[in-house]
Amino acid sequence: MGSWILFRKKQRWKRIKEYEGSRNEAGERHGHGKARLPNGDTYEGNYEHGKRHGQGIYKFKNGARYIGEYAKNKKHGHGTFIYPDGSRYEGEWADDQRHGHGVYYYVNNDTYTGEWFAHQRHGQGTYFYAETGSKYVGTWVNGQQEGAAELVHLNHRYQGKFLNKNPAGPGKYVFDVGCEQHGEYRLTDMERGEEEEEEETLAAAVPKWKATKITELALWTPTLPEEQPPEDGRGQEEAPRAEGAGEPAEEAQALTDISEEETDSLRPGEEDGDAATEEGHEDGGEEFRYDNLDQGNASFEEEETTQLDPPE
Repeated sequence: MGSWILFRKKQRWKRIKEYEGSRNEAGERHGHGKARLPNGDTYEGNYEHGKRHGQGIYKFKNGARYIGEYAKNKKHGHGTFIYPDGSRYEGEWADDQRHGHGVYYYVNNDTYTGEWFAHQRHGQGTYFYAETGSKYVGTWVNGQQEGAAELVHLNHRYQGKFLNKNPAGPGKYVFDVGCEQHGEYRLTDMERGEEEEEEETLAAAVPKWKATKITELALWTPTLPEEQPPEDGRGQEEAPRAEGAGEPAEEAQALTDISEEETDSLRPGEEDGDAATEEGHEDGGEEFRYDNLDQGNASFEEEETTQLDPPE
């Protein structure tokens, strides 16, 4: 009998250590409280009927933390998520996912400002490349550059459409010297070496720039496509990978020398994306899932991007 009483006291003391705060008549966590979860995470903020609800701060044992609004144990509303690698997202959340308008600050100092849908860049948004000072301003679909857009460099810009992260179809380069080079991107088979030619494999098609004419500056008005809901996807996302903007021609005469040449294509790469997904559980804990880790170091949102080089 004595051992049973001692056991019950220990269990009660354990519950007190795990949670300090208000409760309702039913004994549920309700109001403001502090909790230490079984997995080592901590939460301080508002509860409603036993669930995180309202403003709160959730700290993961790996160093990540979320500061913002909750609804029934899920991140919902406005909040800031700081990842272990130092990158962070500030903006709107829905059902534990980035959803709505938000800004993502990447570990390499790149930034994305715009719309999100189901944890992915989707809608109108601007991606700024810190290394080169260039930026992509336009449409995103399921985390990829797609639709009417403008790729702005320091002294020139490309205006046209993107498809599957690559420029496609008619477009133009606008140079600060006061002229434009019109042309289009066409899919061309990638050149292969002799050994590769012997193998019976399909060559990858890459977009190549074909210039047609040079004109004076003209006003560009993009035609925005009808917005379509994205495919289901969570966590991982792909982004353009910056390798440098290249050097445009410095004067109009130089354009005549390149009008018949083809430019390098935009080659978007893949990123690890947000390899962590945070899920609310009945026991109050949130769980990270790491994918593609290198010796235990998580790279949640590293932006390795490829930008469109101008005609040479």
